[in-house]
Amino acid sequence: MKYRQLGNSDLKVSEIAFGTWLTFGLGIDKGTARACIRQAFDEGINFFDTANVYGRGAAEKALGKILRDYSRDSYVLATKLYFPMSDTDRGLSRDQVLKQIDGSLQRMGVDYVDLYQCHRYDEDTPLEETLAALSEVVAAGKARYIGFSEWSPAQIRAALQVPGVTSFVSSQPQYSMLWRQPEAEVMPLCSKNGISQIVWSPLAQGVLTGKYEPDAPPPADSRAASESMGGFMGRWRDPVVLAAVQELKGLAARWHVSMAQLALAWVLRERNVAAAIIGASRPAQVTDNAQASTVELDDTQLRAIDEVLAPALHSLEK
Repeated sequence: MKYRQLGNSDLKVSEIAFGTWLTFGLGIDKGTARACIRQAFDEGINFFDTANVYGRGAAEKALGKILRDYSRDSYVLATKLYFPMSDTDRGLSRDQVLKQIDGSLQRMGVDYVDLYQCHRYDEDTPLEETLAALSEVVAAGKARYIGFSEWSPAQIRAALQVPGVTSFVSSQPQYSMLWRQPEAEVMPLCSKNGISQIVWSPLAQGVLTGKYEPDAPPPADSRAASESMGGFMGRWRDPVVLAAVQELKGLAARWHVSMAQLALAWVLRERNVAAAIIGASRPAQVTDNAQASTVELDDTQLRAIDEVLAPALHSLEK
């Protein structure tokens, strides 16, 4: 496993991060969750990402309970806030920032998180209020660093201009072979300002593993077939997209890598990406995904990937 610096922080994070969206406390049982975490540590993964809203606290509780078996200085822990935790608890106001960090720490059974992230931008709260509150959290020692997820370039620039507050060190956008929007503005802007990307859905909800075939039902043990985990597949099930992804199998076989490793290595080719978040539901997936850290793609391979995926990218732009 290779490690990268997370923005202008002193955190060294594994290139493959372990995420808990749709899985912990929801899609997989406790025993499987514990086995996946154990495998993550065995593979050198030290970065674990969650959010208060995942299962309305269930993911944080499940992850925290498992991590108690490991030394606190052996892993980097990240969580988020913004989405509703109740009918009255949502957003990034000062009251919510201070309330939600305490709730997250209590659920996970830790004194601090390494990274506290704004899960989205809050249009209803002044940016200065949010940043001041996050600075309070850092000053209190409840979080070491702060980040954001899915902020627009304009919102990022506005945050950079607020004086006297703690600086962001991370951005968490969706990014994959099939979803390349962050490349245009977000990544260059962040790179210039000491902000790394921690990308989510690098496998496009599992589609880039090649397990889903056009006009065929999803495998019974797949995310798409799961009532609790399959609700976010959306555009990725487009037949044109699935057909193009199937063509990638030939490239992966020729280069002696798995489809997941190919997709993750593609994301990690970008130096502004500090880590790619995986969402494993079996220990074997953790092992396979972790090996992507050893794969490097050259320019010829990258061009071949673009040629194969051109129909899918065109279809997704419609």
